Amino acid sequence: MIIDAYNNIWQAAQTSDYLTAETYSVEMMLRDMDAAGIDRAVGCSLGQMIDNGYLASVVRSYPDRIIGFGQVNPRDADAVDTVRRCVEEHGLKGLKLHPTMHGYHFVDHGLLDPIFTACSDYRLPVLVNALDDPFVTPLGIEEIARNFPDVPVLIAHMGTVWNVTEALLVAGRNRNIYLETSSTQLLEVRLAYRDVGPEKIIMGTDWPGSDFELERLKIRKAVPDEDHRRLIEGGNLMKLLGMGS
Repeated sequence: MIIDAYNNIWQAAQTSDYLTAETYSVEMMLRDMDAAGIDRAVGCSLGQMIDNGYLASVVRSYPDRIIGFGQVNPRDADAVDTVRRCVEEHGLKGLKLHPTMHGYHFVDHGLLDPIFTACSDYRLPVLVNALDDPFVTPLGIEEIARNFPDVPVLIAHMGTVWNVTEALLVAGRNRNIYLETSSTQLLEVRLAYRDVGPEKIIMGTDWPGSDFELERLKIRKAVPDEDHRRLIEGGNLMKLLGMGS
């Protein structure tokens, strides 16, 4: 089964010139998934427009295609309750965090430890948006994640560009930290494959920012071994989510 670990689905609800004023629907994403041979994909809200209820409705409409990851701003007073509602009311299977969009440094234990405790309670994987950024670095992710070894953490974008080396270091020495491939360069995936191996890499596209076919082509060029590609293109995420083969 081919499963993509990071994508965005939303309905227009704001007036911004960047993304939120127009809809990128699940039906649009499904067409692109079908063209690329993607069986299932993780769907998230945009960082600038959290809507866990809408995402839950998408999952209900397409339960065999879309895996919902909720999202929360840890600065919100009800952040932990939001995590619990994502699971208990909406049936979502993971959590996305976007430190840059929500304005917090990831090494803030006061904000992040309660969120990770809730994720530990529900065995939720956490996807952290982590482009090269002052709000979040791989070493900062490690600072929080190492205290929650039962919470799988995906470093989205692998810290590209300048923090990739740091991401490789962190993923290599922490069993619960993984590297997600969206927005990365071909060379960076090749370095990850060489340095941490296929068991620590998980394919993501960040649709509609990129395209499923392009991401699969990048993985195919970076990882010549077909069995290893099966891990990266779905096997590793299935294991983290407790999904049968």
